[in-house]
Amino acid sequence: MDYNSISSCVEEYEALTAEYKDVENVHKQYVLKLDELHEIQEKCRKHITHQKYRMKLIQKSANGLNKSLSDDDRQKATKLSMDMMKRKLQLAEMEESLPRKNGRYLRIILGCVNVSLMNKDDRYNYKDEYEKFKLVVTGIGFLVSFFNLFLFKYRFMDMALMFLLVWYYCTLTIRESILKVNGSKIKGWWRTHHFLSTVASGVLLTWPDARSYHEFRHQFLIFNCYISLVQFLQFRYQQGCLYRLKALGERHNMDITIEGFHSWMWRGLSFLLPFLFFGYVFQFYNAYKLYRISQQSFCKEWQVAVLSGLFFVIFLGNVITTSWVIPEKFKEKKTLVYRFPTTEPESGNESARPPTSCDKNKEE
Repeated sequence: MDYNSISSCVEEYEALTAEYKDVENVHKQYVLKLDELHEIQEKCRKHITHQKYRMKLIQKSANGLNKSLSDDDRQKATKLSMDMMKRKLQLAEMEESLPRKNGRYLRIILGCVNVSLMNKDDRYNYKDEYEKFKLVVTGIGFLVSFFNLFLFKYRFMDMALMFLLVWYYCTLTIRESILKVNGSKIKGWWRTHHFLSTVASGVLLTWPDARSYHEFRHQFLIFNCYISLVQFLQFRYQQGCLYRLKALGERHNMDITIEGFHSWMWRGLSFLLPFLFFGYVFQFYNAYKLYRISQQSFCKEWQVAVLSGLFFVIFLGNVITTSWVIPEKFKEKKTLVYRFPTTEPESGNESARPPTSCDKNKEE
């Protein structure tokens, strides 16, 4: 809007000043609500802590009385144990909606910045964006590896790939730490796996342009292309799980482990297992090949032996963790009957289902 004179501009500004008072009032209400929210959060946290403390005392007393109970009292003790199990799960679900403190790694990287996402949709969107980030970078990594394998033989292109891998895995560790703060059940090994991958990428980046490097270069580029394809399959599987969970009304959209697995999820996982285990065998072969290179007289670089050890540790951890996952799927069917919603079902959703999670088998 244009004004023809300075007087009209002044009049318009005076009218805007009157509206500014409304903005001030709304902002004051906003600040007050933030203070109230913080107070309620602390009050809720204290109540939950008190509930846990009292339940711990009750559990300790009940355990001490179990040996001398009559049949009638034993039934009461069994019912008490079941009720306390339900209460623990309900309290755990309540804690999911409260802000959490950053872990040590995030405190080192980001300081005391609050990374808790309070809105359920924001959490889901961050989780979804995390998966898309992996897909995009994985695609770029595949293209660079493919071109380096068949078209380019330049050292600087190899260095670009290694730098991309270092940045990618560093970013993954930070994003996964934020996911964990917001309720994801990322198991310890898979976070350790990404830290080890960061170290391995850094070692690759420092590997000089020697004969030992060229002995392994071709195999590593093939390995990286294959792993990129497997990660793409995992992404497609994970995306399907996330969309189904959203449609089913599952509340823990931030979970990225396969907890409480359904039959349709199992079919997808069984499709991925052969590809995953072949990738693990490839990792072992990388470790073996690097070990053989390190034994050659021309090999003087410390990076060869270090990478051999890292690939072997990653192979061993992947195989053990993935092998444990399979029987755990069947155990989860039993534990699901003890999961109870803390709130009533939302309108249009006939039942508030217990929180489950769905992710690629890798992050199991």
